[in-house]
Amino acid sequence: MNIELRKWTYGDAAEVLRAFQADDMRTQTSWPIVTLKDAEGWIAAWEGVGHAFAVMLDGRAVGNVAITNIDAHLNGWVSYWTAADRRGLGVATAATGLIAEWAFTERGLFRLVLNHWVGNTASCRVAVKAGFLAEGVERGRLLYDGVRHDVERHARLATD
Repeated sequence: MNIELRKWTYGDAAEVLRAFQADDMRTQTSWPIVTLKDAEGWIAAWEGVGHAFAVMLDGRAVGNVAITNIDAHLNGWVSYWTAADRRGLGVATAATGLIAEWAFTERGLFRLVLNHWVGNTASCRVAVKAGFLAEGVERGRLLYDGVRHDVERHARLATD
């Protein structure tokens, strides 16, 4: 499998729209992605926020990997998603490993943090396989539809 990362373009809007039709993706944005214009807005919203990359597989954008919340201590927060029809193939793991290496070598970051809902075993596997060590659980960290969710925190250091 040949995974590459590249900047998002407006030409990727159809793939973004397709990805956000999956039920579990609908809570991953601040607004619903139901039209091509919404998808273009999602792409545009990354400008100046951090470093977001389209995850490319066989010439198709099949996911996103990003680093945001970069602080003065050279820490950053990693997030990712994979289109539903490409999950389970190692795409997220490969992309997360690639962006970590990029962050350490090109961006000069030292610590990357990755969080996932407790019970999301697929995201936990991605984190571990990409070299992120589990650091603990943040109880009640997220609130969705009036329900609190615990989050497991993983981190990877440039020296790992």
